[in-house]
Amino acid sequence: MTIDWRYTIEQDLGVLSVAGYLGPDAVHRFTGAIGWVVARGTGPVVLDLTELRGWSAEGQLAITEAARRLVGSGRSLELAAIPADGSLVPAADCPQIPVHCDLTTALAAHGREPSAPQTSRQEWRTDGWSA
Repeated sequence: MTIDWRYTIEQDLGVLSVAGYLGPDAVHRFTGAIGWVVARGTGPVVLDLTELRGWSAEGQLAITEAARRLVGSGRSLELAAIPADGSLVPAADCPQIPVHCDLTTALAAHGREPSAPQTSRQEWRTDGWSA
């Protein structure tokens, strides 16, 4: 089982939405999505996990590695709507990863409203992402 993703940039905020199960089989695809994110946009990245059905220990490690990679490129990672088990335990040397209860709260933390008109918005997604 793998994941699908959609990356949206609006001004200086990126939102990477992930759907499916972030397990060992999906880590490579998630890492590729993070590479896409690093190559495009600036500013913080909100990892929207609203459509994520769950994650494994490998998936959690991939998220902490993504946080490191983003910090290395001068950006930060925040999480929105983590899976119900809520058991993300980053390594001690991992950058701080703020966690928001949902995407609306994460966007509000950056002064954005999800229903606001989309100006200068760019979007990329996997073929399996439902529009």
